[in-house]
Amino acid sequence: MSKYTTPASDRVPIVQKAAFGAGHLVNNLLPGALGIFMFFLLTAFGMDPFLAGILGGLPRLFDAITDPIMGFISDNTRSRFGRRRPYIFAGAILSGVLFALLWQLDENNSQTFNFWYFLIVSLIYLIGNTIFSTPLIGLGYEMTSDYNERTRLMAFSQIVGQVAWMIVPWFWVIIANPDLFESQAVGVRRLSIFVGAICIVLGILPAIFCKGIDASHMGNRKELSFRSLFSNLKDLFQGIVEVSKNKPFVKLCGATFLVFNGFQMVASFSFFIIVFYMFKGDYGLAGNWPAWFSTISAMVTAFMVIPIITWMANKVGKRKAFIISTAISIVGYGLKWWGFNPANPWLIFMPIPLMAFGIGGLFTLMMSMTADVCDLDELNNGMPRKEGTFGAIYWWMVKLGQGLALVLGGLVLKTVGFDQTLAQQTAETMTNLRIADIAIPAFTAGLAIWVMWTYSLTEERAREIKAELESRRGKL
Repeated sequence: MSKYTTPASDRVPIVQKAAFGAGHLVNNLLPGALGIFMFFLLTAFGMDPFLAGILGGLPRLFDAITDPIMGFISDNTRSRFGRRRPYIFAGAILSGVLFALLWQLDENNSQTFNFWYFLIVSLIYLIGNTIFSTPLIGLGYEMTSDYNERTRLMAFSQIVGQVAWMIVPWFWVIIANPDLFESQAVGVRRLSIFVGAICIVLGILPAIFCKGIDASHMGNRKELSFRSLFSNLKDLFQGIVEVSKNKPFVKLCGATFLVFNGFQMVASFSFFIIVFYMFKGDYGLAGNWPAWFSTISAMVTAFMVIPIITWMANKVGKRKAFIISTAISIVGYGLKWWGFNPANPWLIFMPIPLMAFGIGGLFTLMMSMTADVCDLDELNNGMPRKEGTFGAIYWWMVKLGQGLALVLGGLVLKTVGFDQTLAQQTAETMTNLRIADIAIPAFTAGLAIWVMWTYSLTEERAREIKAELESRRGKL
């Protein structure tokens, strides 16, 4: 049990924590809103489902390329405002403006026009979002060098970020409400402007208030110019290779991929089970139960689970806290068998406090541990520190898992016999769907525990690395 007290110099002031949390709220709100709005490509703008699938998939491939490049640029930037903050400021404005512009579609345009408009603008939007999000993640890794304060910082940011997931489920209700908007298309256009404006206001706060390490004397940074483009690409790939050889980091990525992929694969199943199992396919009776399920999950994660996990990590270490929280989530998944009860809809909230330990513990602890891994990389490979590259690759794994989960989730629905054209599903289909809804995330969570069982970067080792680095190059 840790008895270490964080020095005042290593503590992050509450204003900086709040600003960093605001950035994470934006980082959750934009993809959350995008996921909801994508549904209305079909219903409001008449997009063919296959074309809508292409519009959802192609930009993700593009995103996987731009993230590591932005991480490299951010790591090697020289600026009197720091390595990250200028990009965060500009990226927040670009993200908000381009998100709103992305959804100014006209349902009277041809499908071909809307397809190409959305594809081109979404690629430009993703560049703006990458300029914002990749440096933001890197900034968080360098805001403190203390083992425990890193967990507290990430926990605070995750709590604020969960507010997005309390709001996003209600976008379905707002856009489809005829008393608010004359059509779904009008609702999408107007709400996207509102979302974009909020993201600009909140997104620039980390650039204004947060402070990273002093990089003015950081050596070995690369020259960023068109003249050095090809040598920079070589250095970028070399950096990725170095990161991939970092065994603790590979374990973090593997465990994240498993937990998040398992969770995302069945994320939509709760909606189908509530509608087709609990309410026999009657959307009217199902009402707002699915939205409340998502909102309550986010609230429990933010205000109960993350504080408990933070306390646990500071007492027993991050690895043990991850293993315990992930094991608790497996119990929660099992309780869904009794919680989704047609006779008592209120029981759907019963598994939430235990299930929430999975995702709540995942990003709070993994982001904190990735910051520790950045220290290990500096120890082994020297300057420059590569927080941006580590953050880009870690979140690339998250996005890869999310994309794969969407494909595999659809495959599971087809395998269990789910037919979206039927008002009611067979009893066998719903039983198989409920089993998959429990078994898949429980199995992947169990594998993640196995991966992290031998994670070697303990608190004691992390403090040794910190002391050695400060002895070598001083305190940043």
